This record gives sequence, C-alpha cells and structure tokens, in this order.
Amino acid sequence: MNKRLTIGIAALALAAAALAPAVALGGAHAAGTHSVVLKSLRFHPGTLTINHGESVKWEWRDGGERHNVTFSHFRSHTMGSGSYTVRFISKGTYNYRCTIHEAEGMRGKIIVR
Repeated sequence: MNKRLTIGIAALALAAAALAPAVALGGAHAAGTHSVVLKSLRFHPGTLTINHGESVKWEWRDGGERHNVTFSHFRSHTMGSGSYTVRFISKGTYNYRCTIHEAEGMRGKIIVR
C-alpha cells in the first residue's frame, strides 16, 4: 500500500515527518475527526467509513491493557493509555491491527471515500 497519511501524534512527530510528510489539501474544508475506542481487546467500531481529508483518533480505554495500531508501513507506540490520530488524505481501504492481540481478532478497517 503506497497511500500517504499524515500522522498527528506528539510522541511520533519526528518519525511521522520521515514516514508520511504533511500534504496541503488545496481548497479543502475543515476536516472532521472520528473516534475508534480500544476496549475489551477490540476496536470499536471495527469498520469505519470516512471522507478523504478526515482524521481518525484511536483512544485507549482498556484499563491499562497495552495495544498498538499497526498499518502495513507504520504503527503507533505500544501503550496502555492515550490516543493516536491519523489523517487520511487518499481514498482507499486501510486495514490495521494490534500486533499484540491479532490472534484474538483485534483488527480494524478504515474505508476512505
């Protein structure tokens, strides 16, 4: 997958700049942010459909259970609390998983239209 994503997380600011440089969206309106909650070894919702230019914020609410959000080319830090935000600027389907709990079925999908 060669999709470009803008990653917005303070802890990964330098790494994010190297992996997915920011892209200006000429003429685009203010984009919305959608939430995915990590709880009970699942992503809630498991599949989310958004418009290109919008962001998804993953929020850790699993009582300190450590998770990550992993796409094919990058991932969040493994953490037990906090949040991680990705702005999707290209249309497509983005599958992701928690590499710690993948065997338990902790997978998700973002569909960007």
